[in-house]
Amino acid sequence: MAETPPDAPVPPHPAATLILLRDGVDGLELLTIERHAGLRFAPGATVFPGGRLEAADHDPVWRTSWPTVETAAGPPADLPHRVAAVRECLEECGILLAPERSDPPGPSAVAALRAALAAGEGFGTALAAAGLAPALDRMAALARWVTPETLPRRFDTLFFLAPTPPGQAPLCDGGEAVAAQWASPRRLLAEAAAGRRRLVFATRMTLLRLAGCADVADALACAAAGPQPPPPILPVPVETPAGPVFRIPAGCGFSPLETPAENVRLG
Repeated sequence: MAETPPDAPVPPHPAATLILLRDGVDGLELLTIERHAGLRFAPGATVFPGGRLEAADHDPVWRTSWPTVETAAGPPADLPHRVAAVRECLEECGILLAPERSDPPGPSAVAALRAALAAGEGFGTALAAAGLAPALDRMAALARWVTPETLPRRFDTLFFLAPTPPGQAPLCDGGEAVAAQWASPRRLLAEAAAGRRRLVFATRMTLLRLAGCADVADALACAAAGPQPPPPILPVPVETPAGPVFRIPAGCGFSPLETPAENVRLG
């Protein structure tokens, strides 16, 4: 295999993120987690649950978890990403995206699932042993963000939206996620602007896009209105008189004013 040239960008890892939604008193709320301050990637940042894909996420057995109806076209091409997003959400904040009419896993079941995954058991096997199944069809792809080429750790991440399953509350693992919070996009952005919260670029842009959604139905409609599958968005660092910014192309759905390019500060 050819070696990567010294100045070439680090190849991004395929990854997936799950943004759980609910209707709150002040409108749309999202579940975010605070990453452990000792992590190498985005330490202490407020993010959505997620992580890189694993080999087992590509297992053909997951196709049997997709609902089969006469009008269905079959599992989507992003099925492994959906599996990874659901798995990571369970591992980090203890919530399983399950079918609406299923019994939610309690704290002891979540702990058992986490222990099984930590011991190397497959996600599908662990769920089946607990009598649980994922609701992979309840997810809507919102965007695909690629980490800028200038950074040493890079991910090519599909961002999914899904209504939060009833009867479950976040239980952080304490390793990657040390806290969880339900909040509106506008509140999270305001706290970041006040210096009380750190947001990575893709999280900030996602909050800006969802800030105009009134409720869960509105947010899901926002995702459905975009191109499917979502095209990759690769921010490019640009020096300006005001300092370095990231630039993204127009028409990708994340430029609030749909100007030729949207500039957002790196910090």
